Amino acid sequence: MSIKSKMHELKLKYQGKKMAPAFNAFHTFLFTPNETTHGGTHVKAADDLKRTMNTVIMALVPILIFSMFNAGYQYYAAIDAANGTPRTLSLFENFLTWDNFWIGIIKVLPLLVVSYGVGLLVEFIFAVIKGHEVEEGYLVTGMLVPLIVPIDTPLWMLAVAVVFGVVIGKEVFGGTGMNILNPALTIRAFLFFAYPTWMSGDKVWVYQAVEKAGGPDAISGETILGFLAQNKGSEMAYSVSDMFFGFIPGSVGETSTLLILLGGLFLIYTKIASWRIMLSAVIGSLVMGLIFNQVVDMGWVTETSKFYGLMSFDFWKHLIIGGLAFGIVFMATDPVTGAQTNRGKWIYGFFIGFISVMIRVFNPAYPEGVFLAILLMNVFAPTIDHYVVQGNIKRRMKRLKNAVILPKDSDGKAEELKAETV
Repeated sequence: MSIKSKMHELKLKYQGKKMAPAFNAFHTFLFTPNETTHGGTHVKAADDLKRTMNTVIMALVPILIFSMFNAGYQYYAAIDAANGTPRTLSLFENFLTWDNFWIGIIKVLPLLVVSYGVGLLVEFIFAVIKGHEVEEGYLVTGMLVPLIVPIDTPLWMLAVAVVFGVVIGKEVFGGTGMNILNPALTIRAFLFFAYPTWMSGDKVWVYQAVEKAGGPDAISGETILGFLAQNKGSEMAYSVSDMFFGFIPGSVGETSTLLILLGGLFLIYTKIASWRIMLSAVIGSLVMGLIFNQVVDMGWVTETSKFYGLMSFDFWKHLIIGGLAFGIVFMATDPVTGAQTNRGKWIYGFFIGFISVMIRVFNPAYPEGVFLAILLMNVFAPTIDHYVVQGNIKRRMKRLKNAVILPKDSDGKAEELKAETV
């Protein structure tokens, strides 16, 4: 007897028991259930929630692997900078090395294990208590969480945040598909407000920078946004290519715009994510950045202003630093918490990009605003869709009132117009 058949027999044996949802989760994760529907017509499709989640994870895996190498590279680059010998990047000589990857293993993988372990445990507990099947929604959330936090985030802190995010951000609303806020960003927001010193500053972005602070071997891990917020843009040693390819400090998985772009194209190709949200968010961020550039060019903001560094930063470069690109591709496009109508998606995405850059500039204490902007628009997404739908209904009702119905086909035309208003 095969393992699949044996597990199917165990499933039937324990059907209706208290722990059945937990067992069924393992069973369906490993194998396709030996169950077929009988009677009636059913839509046949290869995609389901699990396959959708796995597709997003596939888009995130290259980012995860790159982040593990980058974690080590930023650590050794910070040590060299502290010793007065800035490191020159060489892809095969000092980036794709075992030493760099090992730091990624000992720092990034534990974040991933805690994220999945704690999050899935909470999911299993709620499934057993409420008597429903374990939902696959956390598969993507568990991968996203380690990629949007600083590398030195304490594991216990992450565990507390994951419990909060899953329980308050999702389960209290009814579970996957019912939440109004993105769970991963809810976890990030909890960390930001509960432990702000671990989510900002010039130490938390590089391995051991916090531990070595104040000592003779202290290192710095200031991000580009940090430099700009302090009007120290001239002190940065990062080129545009460094920003685009991701050889810069930051949250674990947010640095490589190239891989994020490729992941976004993959999600668009597989029809998992909305290109309308992505494109409109890019447009919104460019518009806000361009407005700030014009304000500086007109002389309304000078170098003495604390906002000068970020306002004068080239508007298009906002897309290749910080977490803006990552948030647009993997967070804003969440099909549950985002807008559902096509016109609503344009409005929703535009304001995410617009507000993200605005918060960056006007919040120098924490010069990153994409997760706050997305959470804000998550709240307004149902309202946007409501007014879009109401607008469509009003336009169709107006067309119905103004329609000229010919006597010969009055009944058919009237029924057609009435159907359009539904």
